[in-house]
Amino acid sequence: MGDEQKPDKKNPNQINIELTEEVAEGVYSNLAMIAHSNSEFVIDFIRLMPGVPKAKVKSRIVITPEHAKRLLHALGDNIKKYEDTFGPIKKTDEAPKFPMNFGGTMGEA
Repeated sequence: MGDEQKPDKKNPNQINIELTEEVAEGVYSNLAMIAHSNSEFVIDFIRLMPGVPKAKVKSRIVITPEHAKRLLHALGDNIKKYEDTFGPIKKTDEAPKFPMNFGGTMGEA
């Protein structure tokens, strides 16, 4: 067969997932906004920086309602495992506070 890969005999339903180097680096986000329609959920991951009046959407993910529910359960499971290891995650309703000099100076012309 040469260089062709043979399907895994043990699990014929296995999916090989490719993770490029660029995607593996990840995207930092400190805010997420979620919207939905009858057929999809849209999750915008945003980077909010102090001293910058405009936040940018760094990544938008569109998923089906079924996958949104799977994501909800997977996040819940992972949060429980995290808290079992590191303790409770503090929940706050206030916006993040940044040091006055975080992010450099305000934009000047």
